Amino acid sequence: MVGLLLLLPLLLLPFVLYVAAPQIRRMLTTGVCTSTVQLPGKVAIVTGANTGIGKETAKELAQRGARVYLACRDVQKGELVAKEIKGLTGNQQVLVRKLDLADTKSIRAFAKDFLAEEKHLHILINNAGVMMCPYSKTADGFEMHIGVNHLGHFLLTHLLLEKLQESAPSRVVNLSSLAHYLGRIHFHNLQGEKFYSAGLAYCHSKLANILFTRELHRRLKGSGVTVYSVHPGTVKSELIRHSTVMSLMWWLFSFFIKTPQQGAQTSLYCAVTEGLESLSGKHFSDCQVAWVSSQARNETVARRLWDVSCDLLGLPVD
Repeated sequence: MVGLLLLLPLLLLPFVLYVAAPQIRRMLTTGVCTSTVQLPGKVAIVTGANTGIGKETAKELAQRGARVYLACRDVQKGELVAKEIKGLTGNQQVLVRKLDLADTKSIRAFAKDFLAEEKHLHILINNAGVMMCPYSKTADGFEMHIGVNHLGHFLLTHLLLEKLQESAPSRVVNLSSLAHYLGRIHFHNLQGEKFYSAGLAYCHSKLANILFTRELHRRLKGSGVTVYSVHPGTVKSELIRHSTVMSLMWWLFSFFIKTPQQGAQTSLYCAVTEGLESLSGKHFSDCQVAWVSSQARNETVARRLWDVSCDLLGLPVD
């Protein structure tokens, strides 16, 4: 009898978690974009918009009347999503274009075609990314995490920067992560040449996203282009497909994890909310300014990373 009484809390734990989960989840998923700003006549690009946070972000921008480009590696999936968004929003200005961030030729081709097609660009959301990949390289020989998550978006933004400036006021939103706290920029091992950890490689690339945001802000002061980095929260998405352990954890704790729609809120907040210009260069989480690590505030590292990135991509440093 005593043994049964001791086991009773453990037996009741699943039931307690089931009942408490919705309340706990609400506490952990705060942050909703309440802006009612409409975007008729505005042009937006969302990378990785065929799934997850990118899809939800693109859908909301389309709902507000923007002309939205879904920049996707998988065009077929992108077309299905575009059809879905058009049906849900009634906005027929949802376009799919091929963009493979693991190939600089694809990035340059996307930018060239977009610039020939559009006169303006008001919102660029660098959303796509990879996470915990086994060691592999992009088409240009860059380690996959730093190549896609940082260098790919760095190049894309660079190629579209003049159009963003011509269309000012305009905004750039870079998706980062709380994981940046574990990140370090080791210039002697930027490509994982000397040692490699899939988990840490992701963290390093997310730190690079914030450093890029801060340096881009510094260079764009007074241009009318503002830039923000975002932690979307812990979101149920395809990003963890390379990690069996993470997939299991996501399944076990699914009650406490944000949906893609919830995860898109801070990106939307930074993309559309009025009066954020004075907060350009800042990092956001749950639709408010968030603290970043000391590494992410290192201006010297941010400037050097910019120069190294330009060198790797064959871009002029200034």
